[in-house]
Amino acid sequence: MTNLFDLATKVSIVTGGSGGIGRALAIGLAKHGADVVVTSRTLGKLEPVAAEIQALGRKAVAITCDVTDERSVKDMVDRVVKEFSRIDILVNAAGINIRNSAEDIPVEDWQKVMDFNARGTFICCQAVGRVMIKQKSGKIVNVSSVRGRYGAPSGAVAYSPSKGAVDTLTRTLACEWAKYNILVNAVAPTLIETDLTRQALANPEFAKTMRARIPLGRWGFPEDVVGPTVFLASKASDFVTGQIIYVDGGTTTW
Repeated sequence: MTNLFDLATKVSIVTGGSGGIGRALAIGLAKHGADVVVTSRTLGKLEPVAAEIQALGRKAVAITCDVTDERSVKDMVDRVVKEFSRIDILVNAAGINIRNSAEDIPVEDWQKVMDFNARGTFICCQAVGRVMIKQKSGKIVNVSSVRGRYGAPSGAVAYSPSKGAVDTLTRTLACEWAKYNILVNAVAPTLIETDLTRQALANPEFAKTMRARIPLGRWGFPEDVVGPTVFLASKASDFVTGQIIYVDGGTTTW
């Protein structure tokens, strides 16, 4: 039982790995033994993360990739397979939000969030899934949000539907790919303090409202998401698929 969370010899890809939740997850996987490919649109932000992983004694590769572009994703996956021969773990942590009211958000902004969060997650799942189907094994962990289940007072009219789509995609892929021994799950955090949310948290009224909805009395940090993700990426979860694990300080309890 002592090696349930051991990821030694596993090859993982973390999208959105240059900062925030993605960076924490990439380093967390490496600390549990995995080799890690980190991707995002900016190589300069990825290289320090790869260097930190290498300092832990694990292999790390930084690859630029636009998750909304099929060719970009295919090229990234092809490079990983060429370099490592296999892909054991995919963590889809790339995501954006454009905060605006439902009555004011431009449709183009709404679509941009949907394309990045929902379409981008699917494109990555599809490209890596094809590799995992050939292997007859793999673990996929999508980063969703409590907003995929619950609405918000303001600013989430694009983000919430995008994460709802991620939840449904997770369950659907789990059903379709179980026969290939590919397990697909999601972690769904409440508000996590990152560069993406720090500006919103600077608004005292918003911060007070969000904190009041969390029974543990604080919002989360990227490190709070590492443990559940390692669980879903490891053999400890070999009979868990199609699940959304809420990392939310109790937010979804009421």
